[in-house]
Amino acid sequence: MNISARAFLVALLVPPVAGATAQEQRAVVRLDPALDEVVSPGARVEKVAGDFGFTEGPVWVRQGGYLIFSDIPANVINKWNPADRKVSVFLNKTGFTGTDPAGVGGEQTNARGQAIYLIGSNGVTLDPQGRVTFNAMGDRQVVRVEADGKRTVLARAYEGKWLNSTNDLVYKRNGSLYFTDPPSGLRRRNDDPKKELPFNGVFLFKGGTLQLLSRDLANPNGIALSPDEKILYVNSSADRKIYRFEVRADDTVADGRLLVDMSAEKEPGVPDGMKVDEKGNLYSTGAGGIWVITPQGKHLGTLVFPEQPANLAFGDADGKTLYVTARSGLYRIRLNVPGVRP
Repeated sequence: MNISARAFLVALLVPPVAGATAQEQRAVVRLDPALDEVVSPGARVEKVAGDFGFTEGPVWVRQGGYLIFSDIPANVINKWNPADRKVSVFLNKTGFTGTDPAGVGGEQTNARGQAIYLIGSNGVTLDPQGRVTFNAMGDRQVVRVEADGKRTVLARAYEGKWLNSTNDLVYKRNGSLYFTDPPSGLRRRNDDPKKELPFNGVFLFKGGTLQLLSRDLANPNGIALSPDEKILYVNSSADRKIYRFEVRADDTVADGRLLVDMSAEKEPGVPDGMKVDEKGNLYSTGAGGIWVITPQGKHLGTLVFPEQPANLAFGDADGKTLYVTARSGLYRIRLNVPGVRP
């Protein structure tokens, strides 16, 4: 049974809730009873904001109690305030700071069928000191925002060659930073004449030094650490696979191996953004929605959204709300397990 058929079955078995608005929908495809410990069968997806170009990189800012996220073609990081449910610009020019955007950014189609260009920031996170750090796709670098608002470029080149198009990132509690560098922000991807590195890498930035951890993944994208920080997870979007690596004492990685293979799935969607909860479950965008996966790689079920998800983050005071950036919209769903947050 494919995900569409399972979703239809779930809709039949779970009746609508009285008082549910048109902005809410049931969204749990249960493949294993263990999923009920993670998300209740009757959990609903709520749309909290919309009409964006292409949303990505959500992160909950605990000191302030709000969500920030990228709108890539708009070249901004937005702020969503749960108090008034309004969206405002948090940071401008977060991906491309030049004056001529012609030829900058990978081309993609948005939810309205229009061509957009991926020039803005993609993944966003907070460092252990609470400073916003983001991947600037148009400028092809990783940037940290200091307490006084100034921006520090952490990484822009490896061995004298420009990075491709930094995509997603995660900090270890000791300040070591892991990030992915696919070619998705380049107009012609791997064939773009601006691409200087002959590979698409996974990198570690530590102590002011940039280290290459892997050059073997087709399209490294989403990245996350297990709660104990002993496992690094990396998505490879092009071949729809998720890999796991052992994290060594010096923060480098070893023993990379396949954890999940979605390549045979019929539903649209690829492994893109991902996060982990406090029990170690992995939440990754994928075929049909967001997959909930055990640390051993078992697919417990899928969370289905009105639009194709790109990334996700745990938020609210208890960390049990999953916020999802999905093309033109921002959505959320309540869970039973809190997530790991920066």
